[in-house]
Amino acid sequence: MKIDITKAKKAFKEYVKNYDPEDKKIMLKIKHIERVANLSKKMAEELNLSEEDTQLAELIGLLHDIGRFEQIRLYHTFVDRKSVNHGELGAKILFEDGLIRNFIETNEFDEIIKKAIINHNRGRIEEGLTERELLHAKLVRDSDKTDIFYILITGEEKTIWETDNMNNETITEEIFREFIEDKHIEYKNIKTSGDTLIAHFAYIYDLYFKPALTIFKENNYIERLYQRFNFTNKDTAKKISIVKEKAKQYIEEKGW
Repeated sequence: MKIDITKAKKAFKEYVKNYDPEDKKIMLKIKHIERVANLSKKMAEELNLSEEDTQLAELIGLLHDIGRFEQIRLYHTFVDRKSVNHGELGAKILFEDGLIRNFIETNEFDEIIKKAIINHNRGRIEEGLTERELLHAKLVRDSDKTDIFYILITGEEKTIWETDNMNNETITEEIFREFIEDKHIEYKNIKTSGDTLIAHFAYIYDLYFKPALTIFKENNYIERLYQRFNFTNKDTAKKISIVKEKAKQYIEEKGW
């Protein structure tokens, strides 16, 4: 067997022992990674991928956020614009520092894994990927975004947003326009936690496969995230209401 998932999961548990289990951000990421790995496997099965690609999808899910732990240790934040690109950091740790061999012995899938990790958190997937590299980049992006929405709905506000009160946040005109007109958010333009929230709503425009959209629809993720907040700023409240309705309309019209 070229991909030993049991071995990879053991290696992951060993790796995270290097980090403080009492840190809420660390524990949030451990649980997130475990769920993304499971989601990636289930989505691959629903897409009728081969056994090898299903195992590879699960492995990539397990490794996609490996850079988060050093990001949290060094910068105490999840926010890439305030620290470091966690996808690129993860690729460095795995492939430049050599950690990847703890998870999988063969180097046959290295480029697929590396490209998926580097692209999982980018605004857009880079051009020039092979068909198989693109498949796995899209798959991990879908499973990652799906679980992030679950976290946004159920997680502790301060741990997620790094602010004491999201209800006081504002949304910039530029980010609001990008959502309405472009259906795509340029991460470099994000300035507030309110902008970040809009970027999360924009995830629905970047889902590639039916299983992810089905989870969003069946679990009413858009409405549930909207209901978490009661913004004090009238302009923010108006913008987020429009964004919510646009997102729900898109899901209904997609109709996979």
